[in-house]
Amino acid sequence: YQGEIDWPVLAGEGIEFAYIKATEGSSHVDRKFADNWAGAGETGLKIGAHHFFSFDSPGATQAENFIAQVPDHGGILPPVVDVEYYADKKANPPVAEAVRTELQIMLDDLEEHYGRTPVIYTTEDVWEAYLKGHFEEYPLWIRNVFTKPNIKETWLIWQYSNRGRLNGYSGVEEFIDLNVFKGTQEEWEQWSRPQD
Repeated sequence: YQGEIDWPVLAGEGIEFAYIKATEGSSHVDRKFADNWAGAGETGLKIGAHHFFSFDSPGATQAENFIAQVPDHGGILPPVVDVEYYADKKANPPVAEAVRTELQIMLDDLEEHYGRTPVIYTTEDVWEAYLKGHFEEYPLWIRNVFTKPNIKETWLIWQYSNRGRLNGYSGVEEFIDLNVFKGTQEEWEQWSRPQD
């Protein structure tokens, strides 16, 4: 959604995986998702798809939106649900229990469809307000572009930068997000391996 990607060039930049924005809420589809999915799939990168969770939309219809766009085959990384504040939600936060109910519905539907445990991407403030003590069975992808994650719980992926510059990407937004997997190469291969 951020610009143009030359996937063969980007794949040669020393990266091993890419998550591609697919959907948002119950109806939005990223207009470049299909092209990016096809382009990335022709490289040696491990790829997965990313959904931006809406606090204003049922979890079931959000899952339907994602499933309708993201092909179901065993060679992809687990789906990611991005739960973070948007618009005025930080100033006017939704009721935590309602958010957790709809998020759980979406996670259940995705796991049933893809046969993989989804990953929850979030910021530390949203984790504190909505996720802490809940959803502990789901891998956590935490965003903290200033310091190593401050939360004590185990995180699996860390977005450590939102100011990456890699060959193969160009756009009005000049930077891209960079992330790291917490573990050894063997652990990465085990977690990211294709499912039967």
